Amino acid sequence: MEMNTYTVPDITVRKNQGLTHAADFTLPQPWERYSAEDHQTWATLYRRQSEMLPGRACDEYLQGLAALEVDAHQVPDFDRLNETLKAATGWQIVAVPGLIPDDVFFEHLANRRFPVTWWLREPHQLDYLQEPDVFHDLFGHVPLLINPVFADYLEAYGKGGMKAKELGYLPLLARLYWYTVEFGLINTPQGMRIYGAGIVSSKSESVYSLESDSPNRVGFDLQRIMRTRYRIDTFQKTYFVIDSFQQLFEATAPDFTPVYHAVEQQGLLGAGEIDAQDRIFHVGNRVGWADTADV
Repeated sequence: MEMNTYTVPDITVRKNQGLTHAADFTLPQPWERYSAEDHQTWATLYRRQSEMLPGRACDEYLQGLAALEVDAHQVPDFDRLNETLKAATGWQIVAVPGLIPDDVFFEHLANRRFPVTWWLREPHQLDYLQEPDVFHDLFGHVPLLINPVFADYLEAYGKGGMKAKELGYLPLLARLYWYTVEFGLINTPQGMRIYGAGIVSSKSESVYSLESDSPNRVGFDLQRIMRTRYRIDTFQKTYFVIDSFQQLFEATAPDFTPVYHAVEQQGLLGAGEIDAQDRIFHVGNRVGWADTADV
């Protein structure tokens, strides 16, 4: 999803040189552009993450990864994945050049299309890339789209996004996406687990989010999340923990208009602040926290 503070890196321009896209920013997956190095980079990232996620990622994510039979050795073929995904939940993935405008992004989600950046990071960027690439988008996001409850949640989010943009409340809704779809944790009978794409696609944050004493871990609360700023340049200072995907879907099903008005009256919280009403799982010791501004 497009962030107002985001500057498009040179890699996006370079990877898409000579390609054209439709009005909705989709294009055929340019398979011929993947080099042997790209496929090796995918294999390295896939192996590294798949080895560390058991016991860290939630069962729903791991089941989705297995059910989709995501290729471990080369960048996956979007059309082949769509055969399984569409049969399971009616979703499909569509190739896009990179980050796309908010209104286009929301329209895709509202129609059960998930935009996936087609190109892959380069070998020197294995541990960090500012812009989402095909590994983040596909490995991180797509496996949960085979879960019916999460699939319904993301469709509802897309529809809510279209309305929030019209009402002028997009920053509030962007925080919900950030702290759930990208950086969410879930409490399970086996212990706390990862489901957010920004975590499951990151070797270092997969460990940090669950095992570090530095960040806060706070129970999910819709208004609390919409009030909370976040980090785009470092690990998160706070992670929000859902009890189930059903809880997430039910909490976000009603009309958000009165919620937006209520949040407006309460004021914002910094990314690392603890609120008196929080359901606390862990209060971070703040070690290593950056002092740069929150978004």
